[in-house]
Amino acid sequence: MKETVYIGFGSNVGDRVDFCDRAITLLSLLPHSQVTGVSLLYEAEPVLDGAQPGDGWFLNGAVQLETDLTPRSLLTVLREIERSLGRDDENRSGPRTIDLDILFYGDRVIQETDLVVPHPRLHQRRFVLIPMSELDPLFVHPTLQRTINQLLAELAQPSEVRLLFPQPSTRYGSRPACSQRADS
Repeated sequence: MKETVYIGFGSNVGDRVDFCDRAITLLSLLPHSQVTGVSLLYEAEPVLDGAQPGDGWFLNGAVQLETDLTPRSLLTVLREIERSLGRDDENRSGPRTIDLDILFYGDRVIQETDLVVPHPRLHQRRFVLIPMSELDPLFVHPTLQRTINQLLAELAQPSEVRLLFPQPSTRYGSRPACSQRADS
């Protein structure tokens, strides 16, 4: 049975638009999966919460994916995509060509050593909540029991996030429009 999964993406090294587009394209090629929505792109200043991501601003967004891949299989594929796009596995907290995170996997709660879903800090990050609010503003965080819009409204984090303007066109196929929930 297919689950609705949300994946956050970001890049702060090199041609950020190209890395993001290539990651979205690779996600759209996953077996047993379909990209059903992609947010607009946002620039965000790096968050220094123990990581050393460098000074380059990130280009961030989110993808909505319908998939029957297991969470573990999806994580493996995301790591493979990161490696194929030049992500430094030895310095995961440093500057990155691409970063792919499972934000939500349906309403599942997963607590494993290397796989925590929902993403443990997404409710503290404006650069995650803004793109998520485009894709599904009424999605309810399974542990916090707050909608994405509620989490965004309650966010105290002062970091700057700005819409990338103009939005680039993709060179890797069409970018699906933000989807609407079937029950809305």
